[in-house]
Amino acid sequence: MLDENMKIKDIESGMSNIELIAKVISVSEPRTIMTKYGSAELAKATIEDDTGQITLNLWRDQVDMVKEGDTIKIEGAFAKSFRGEVELNVSRRGKITVLKGE
Repeated sequence: MLDENMKIKDIESGMSNIELIAKVISVSEPRTIMTKYGSAELAKATIEDDTGQITLNLWRDQVDMVKEGDTIKIEGAFAKSFRGEVELNVSRRGKITVLKGE
C-alpha cells in the first residue's frame, strides 16, 4: 500500500516502497564511487517537506534529473542508514518525477 502523504519525519531506516513529494534544497556535485556492481555516479540531494529534511541519493542517470528548486515526486524509494543518518534511495523499479521546476 503506497502512502502518498508520507512525510520525511516518518521515514525510518529499513522502510521501502516510500512515496512522497518534496522540494530539492541542494544537489552536490556528482562523483564516481565504487560499488559492489562496479563504478557509479552519485550525487546527494537534500530534500525537504513541511516536516523536515533528508538526503536523497541520486545514482547514475538520476543525477541529471533534478536540480535545486525542483518539486519532485518520489515513488518506490527505500530508506537506509548510512554513517548514522537515514538516507533515501530510489530503486531501479522506482521513479523520480519533477512536478515543478524553478
